[in-house]
Amino acid sequence: MTRLVVIGPSGSGKTRLSARLAELLHARHVEIDALWHGPNWESCGPEELHRRVSAATEGDDWVSDGTYHSIIGDLVLERAESVVWLDLPVALVIGRLVRRSWVRKRDDVVLWHGNREDNWPNQIRWLFWPAFKRAFENRRRLPAHLARHQQLQVHRLRSDAAVEGFVQSIQATEPMSGSSKGSDRQNTPPLAET
Repeated sequence: MTRLVVIGPSGSGKTRLSARLAELLHARHVEIDALWHGPNWESCGPEELHRRVSAATEGDDWVSDGTYHSIIGDLVLERAESVVWLDLPVALVIGRLVRRSWVRKRDDVVLWHGNREDNWPNQIRWLFWPAFKRAFENRRRLPAHLARHQQLQVHRLRSDAAVEGFVQSIQATEPMSGSSKGSDRQNTPPLAET
């Protein structure tokens, strides 16, 4: 069974890693941003998001990118068995976030529900600055917050090498059952602290 959540500030690589882990573990990928944002960046509202995330994380075999804790509380953490915390250097995260936004703007990438990257002033206000603050807040608050969820295995990854090592540990322990659903799997592979 797999119930895994990847957390970290915007730009840390949550969505990319979650999608990669979901594929390796034959689990569904729960992209909470896509559940929250509608056309024109309109949110669905806290109650509707809670309903959507609750349905998406029902049962086993899912990997979520993020928790939206400030909007729906501990719903995802209460259901998860493992957390991968991307605690990468802040300069690296912000650099990637700026590059990601620039590439999306350059290539006119369509995101969820027809949305595109916003103008630079709005991105600084609503994306870059919050990501910068969140990286430092996570280091202060997450250890105690995660400790309250005693069922969680926490994997705090502080470098790209640690992230890659974590992925390799999943690949090395995932049975080659040939099943696209992973039904022969009994448990999430044991994951080492990094």
